[in-house]
This record gives sequence, structure tokens and C-alpha cells, in this order.
Amino acid sequence: MNLANKITLFRVVLIPIFMFFLLTDVSNGQYIAAVIFIIASLTDTLDGHIARSKNQITNFGKFMDPLADKLLVSAALISLVEMSKVPAWMVIVIIAREFAITGLRVIAASEGITIAASKLGKIKTITQLVAVIAVLFNNYPFKLINFPFDRIMLYLAVFFTILSGVDYIYKNKKILLSGKR
Repeated sequence: MNLANKITLFRVVLIPIFMFFLLTDVSNGQYIAAVIFIIASLTDTLDGHIARSKNQITNFGKFMDPLADKLLVSAALISLVEMSKVPAWMVIVIIAREFAITGLRVIAASEGITIAASKLGKIKTITQLVAVIAVLFNNYPFKLINFPFDRIMLYLAVFFTILSGVDYIYKNKKILLSGKR
């Protein structure tokens, strides 16, 4: 197993640790969870950079890296719904889009087509990560000036989630329409 794949697995291992600190009554647990979430988020950039620069791209990495990202963000958002910090409808929209685009990618892969991440997909990911971090830090420091940065980021995350999903489907509609079903 190469270094990039080990870093990806480390991100997956961080998820239950993140959830433990977020959902249990540990002193400053939410802030510890926020730091763990940031570290886990940064490992995504790191493992991708290592895989590309050292030519260590593997099928395992192609499968596990996006799955680790989806697990991390989904775990955070679902936990934040449980804590009544994020509306459930937003999380449902975000997770539904992930299922839909993953399904599209599976169909494409069955036809030998790879659907690469788009700029809008990357913006979606960044807005989701920033939104989660802002909520985890209780909108600090923006709450000091009564600016709802966390809420704005959540709405932006939902907007880019929908926009990128529609973009992927539109650009790849031939794949959806070419099946034998």
C-alpha cells in the first residue's frame, strides 16, 4: 500500500474519532472535532498531491478517496443535524446529490468512461467543507460582529451542490440516455 492510500485510510480512521469528540460530552469536544475535521479535510489535498506527483494513482485510491470524502462530509452533516445545528433538508439535498452523481459515475464506468471532477464539483466540496467548519466553530469569529457566515456558507454549499449535480447530469446526459433499460 502506497503513502497516498495510507493517508486516505487515515482520513477514514479519523471519522469515528471526529464523531466521538463531536457527539460526546467531552470538554471542548466540538472544537477538538473541528480540528480533526480540518486535518481530515487537508489529507484529501495531500493524498491527491502525493498520488499525482509520485505517480502512485491506484484503483484503490480512485475508489477510496472520493468515498472517504463523502463519508467525512456526510458524517459531519448528519451529526450536525442530530445536534440541531444544520437543517435536515440541506443534508438530504447534499447526500442525494452524492448518491446521484456516484450512480452516474458507476454507469459511465460500466461503459468505460471516466467522469472527472469538474470545477463546480470542486467548488461544491470547498463550500461544504467551509460550511461544516464554520458551524463546528459556532460561527466564530463572525458571531462577534453578528454576521451569519455559517448560514451563508450552508446555503452556498447547497447551491453549489445542486448546480454541480445538474452540471454533471447535463454534460453526461448521453450516458444516461444510452442505456438498454
